[in-house]
Amino acid sequence: MAFLGEHLCSLDNKGRLKLPVGLKSQLAPENNGRFVLNRGFEKCLTLYPWDEWQRISAKVNKLNTFVKKNRDFARFFFRGATELVLDSTDRLNLPKHLMDLAGIKNEALLTARANIIEIWEPKAYEAVVNEDSDQYSDLAGEVMGDINFDE
Repeated sequence: MAFLGEHLCSLDNKGRLKLPVGLKSQLAPENNGRFVLNRGFEKCLTLYPWDEWQRISAKVNKLNTFVKKNRDFARFFFRGATELVLDSTDRLNLPKHLMDLAGIKNEALLTARANIIEIWEPKAYEAVVNEDSDQYSDLAGEVMGDINFDE
């Protein structure tokens, strides 16, 4: 499964965000509305469907903890991870400490990326995308240049 779409969402005064129908319809039913919310890269939050969190965290847990960089990475990766469950009106209650980390207050932009959903403060997302847009062509060549799409 790979999510698609960008969705601008309002948050209520308790930090609850209604999951857009377009994203909810893409969820695997066996997750029963369960997620893990965690710190992401570039000052966003990452929302993992439960099955995806289980898959990724199992890989992190297999790292050799006798190697310092592996311990450091695992410590950072799991720091702040919080289980969330959709309520009866399809809302997720975002923890305040994670909202503060990402600068999210009244609105959030949900962006689909492969099997996860990134949650951004809208202006921060625009700044990151605009900063990188001039370099997109070069980046695409570096990252995707050796891939044969005809296979």
